[in-house]
Amino acid sequence: MAEKITDQTMEELEILAKLRLSEAEREKAKKEIQRMLDYVELLNRLDTDGVEPLIQLFPVENGFREDEPEESTAREELLKGAPQEMDGQFVVPRTIG
Repeated sequence: MAEKITDQTMEELEILAKLRLSEAEREKAKKEIQRMLDYVELLNRLDTDGVEPLIQLFPVENGFREDEPEESTAREELLKGAPQEMDGQFVVPRTIG
């Protein structure tokens, strides 16, 4: 069994997590944390010699496409959607005073 969670430990956890638990909530949390620690201890006792670490469940493939140049949209076509345009460029409101 893992180290026992004490009331002192719970008080420290509440301070670190900035929580205010009622007595009932504190007891429930204490039991749940103890169960988690017991489970981790159980896992630590397993013999994993010769077991390869599992990094990915499925084979990983590069999902990105090759970066290849493509034909660009004509400037005139792009400027058709501009609310305002001047000298072949978008006109936007000034953002820095």
